[in-house]
Amino acid sequence: MANTYTQISIQAVFAVQNRENFITRDWRDDLHKYIAGIIQKEAKSLAVGGWRDHVHIFFGLPPASNISGLVQTVKANSSKWINEQNLVKGKFQWQEGFAAFSYSKSQRDAVIKYIMNQEKHHGKKSFKEEYIEMLTKFEVEYNEKYLFEFYE
Repeated sequence: MANTYTQISIQAVFAVQNRENFITRDWRDDLHKYIAGIIQKEAKSLAVGGWRDHVHIFFGLPPASNISGLVQTVKANSSKWINEQNLVKGKFQWQEGFAAFSYSKSQRDAVIKYIMNQEKHHGKKSFKEEYIEMLTKFEVEYNEKYLFEFYE
């Protein structure tokens, strides 16, 4: 688009269906690299990280793209890849839905660091605590009934 200039940085978070199939350390990095490649086809991948039961993606969103479409593409293609690679017993799926938050360019480094240090971060805080904290911090109204299924 001529004369269209944007800087839109989005972090999205999504979770594994039922937490039955944990994302394990032996293939987690490969999954994150694969997801970064999916993002790179439509947007600018800034960081991909996560823990055993969820993934954070951070990307620069082009103005003609939409968050829901990009996240759906990432979830569909990554779950297909996990299943084709036989990385889990049974069928791997992501839970429905996601959360997305926008950041300014000055916040990018902090967000990238946060995403890339998920293992250390989750030594202190559960995914549920993290997720609710993000929703609260960004003043996103939510109904507990419609949050991800959390298993402690």
